[in-house]
Amino acid sequence: MSAKNTICLWFDGAALDAARFYAATFPDSAVGAIVRAPGDFPSGKQGDILTVEFTVLGIPCLGLNGGPAFHHTEAFSFQVATDDQDETDRLWNAIVGNGGQESACGWCKDRWGISWQITPRVLGAAIADPDPAVARRAFDAMMTMRKIDIAAIEAAMRG
Repeated sequence: MSAKNTICLWFDGAALDAARFYAATFPDSAVGAIVRAPGDFPSGKQGDILTVEFTVLGIPCLGLNGGPAFHHTEAFSFQVATDDQDETDRLWNAIVGNGGQESACGWCKDRWGISWQITPRVLGAAIADPDPAVARRAFDAMMTMRKIDIAAIEAAMRG
């Protein structure tokens, strides 16, 4: 791994599956080196996949097959800025439609429990609008959504 800082994600044996899914789903993503355990370890045997290097949207990551001891929470998420409804729908549907689950306000989880925020750029701009009434209307609209509906956010901004 050549990056100075890498996100390490703990998996229960599914690091390679997750890395392959991310590489197939997100642009500027790829699977890199796979390291097999040189000896037995608490949740695996010598020769099992121990780590998988991968990138997600250009961010270096390492999948560690550490076993069932730890689980992902919403305290960590990937926030993906989308440019339009088609991109928002494609990414949301890929995550949710492949064993994931919906949550509120543009959040969802993939089948491995990693949280994702699929966030249209227009939403970020709307809730940071200098006019507090516009920001509030956009925020209130977002609070009713699961997947973000850009047309509804834009309508809320207009009042």
